[in-house]
Order: sequence, then structure tokens, then C-alpha cells
Amino acid sequence: QVQLVESGGGLVQPGGSLRLSCLASGSIFRANYMGWYRQAPGKQRELVAEITSGGRLNYADSAEGRFTISRDYAKNTVYLQMNSLKPEDTAVYYCTVQIVKTGVTTRYWGQGTQVTVSS
Repeated sequence: QVQLVESGGGLVQPGGSLRLSCLASGSIFRANYMGWYRQAPGKQRELVAEITSGGRLNYADSAEGRFTISRDYAKNTVYLQMNSLKPEDTAVYYCTVQIVKTGVTTRYWGQGTQVTVSS
């Protein structure tokens, strides 16, 4: 069982930056997928950025060029650096990790962290 805890959210002005962190309670070395999703009020949860099993980085069109996903195996942490934030980036941000162990694939989710972009 792996628990994920997000942090780093908050209130920021348009054009500002935030770095979200997702700390895993166990090793993420066996993770074959890591991602950040977000859900705005009244909308479905959507992909923001992901690291696939081949190490490929993918971004939503809305995040491309502004957000960067990264991971630190030594710290069991996944990050999302968000720059040039816009009001439409306001949402609850969730991290997710998928781990394969003894042939079983399990997807874990964090509880979310609120990001509010407003002047």
C-alpha cells in the first residue's frame, strides 16, 4: 500500500508560480506511471502532466510550455512546477502513481491540493 500526500498548493496571483509536491509513503522506483490531474468545480478530472513507463513526458495543451513534471526517486516525490499561472488553472490538483508488484498493477491517488489563481 502506498499513500500519496500532495502539498504546495495555495493562492497565487496570475502570472505567478507554484511547485506542487507529491510525497509517497513507499518507494516509487517500481512505478510505471506518474501523473498530475486536476478538477475544477463543475468539471471532470483532467490530465495535466504525466510520466509514462518509458520516461516520456506528456502535457495537456493547456499546460504545455508552462508546467513541468519531474520525479526524485531518492525522495519518493513527484513534482509539478507551474509557471505563468492563469485563473483557469484554478482547481484541485491530484497526483497519481501506478505501481506494478508481483504482477499486480495498482493505481494510487492523493487527496488533492487546492490551487487558486486570482488577483
